[in-house]
Amino acid sequence: MVEIPKLGLGTYGRTGENGMLAILKALEVGYRHIDTAQSYDTEASVGDAVRRSGLPRSEVFITTKVADTQLDKSRFMDSVEHSLETIGVGPVDLLLIHWPSKNDAIPFEDYMLALAEAQRRGHTRLIGVSNFPGVLLERTERLLGPGVIATNQVEIHPYMQAPKLTAYARSKDLTLTAYQPLCRGAVASDPVLRRIADKHGVSASAAALAFLVAEGHLVIPASASEANLRANWQARDVILDAEDMQAIRALHRGERSINPEKAPIWDD
Repeated sequence: MVEIPKLGLGTYGRTGENGMLAILKALEVGYRHIDTAQSYDTEASVGDAVRRSGLPRSEVFITTKVADTQLDKSRFMDSVEHSLETIGVGPVDLLLIHWPSKNDAIPFEDYMLALAEAQRRGHTRLIGVSNFPGVLLERTERLLGPGVIATNQVEIHPYMQAPKLTAYARSKDLTLTAYQPLCRGAVASDPVLRRIADKHGVSASAAALAFLVAEGHLVIPASASEANLRANWQARDVILDAEDMQAIRALHRGERSINPEKAPIWDD
């Protein structure tokens, strides 16, 4: 199995020249996992940044996601091929379903089999899903087989630790990728996280990211600020002790910030 770098960069909002420069700066800092999506309008920015970085393509792990508006089998593969053209650096490393189709308006089997077909065609090395509750992960396993999905990307941060979904994923040896891991920046002012961060000589955001990684998750914080990019990158060197972990686990309160009308019925 291809290893996915534990600390990546979310690119929502990183559009245009300024967005590309922010992604390029992240690559200069050391980030090697870049997350984009058809609906973010950042695929071109990602491709441009990777090319301008001078890094070998093999050193940068790129994820993109098929939008829920492109799940119909008449559109799916064309949308994937368009994404590859837009990014412009060859196949991606990970291709996700961004959101499941609400109430199976598009048949689940159609788009999940299309996802597997995209992998067979060499458009992506790995496949996965995003915003899938346990019931859809079960359906995925029945349809595609065990161990086929590399990750499920969902909202996870200190205030939404998704205990039921996390327990299920662990039982299946499935890694979760945490989006919004800093809860839109709210963790930066949290007194518990700031205390722990001071103890380790890092930012509260780095402490939050270190916690999520220690829990077994991948994390993809987003930032356009070089200072924040560097502060978040320090999470890789933070080793939290049992007391730190217990204190951060106690922050969970089921606070979800991304919950559109099209969302499935969540586990947590």
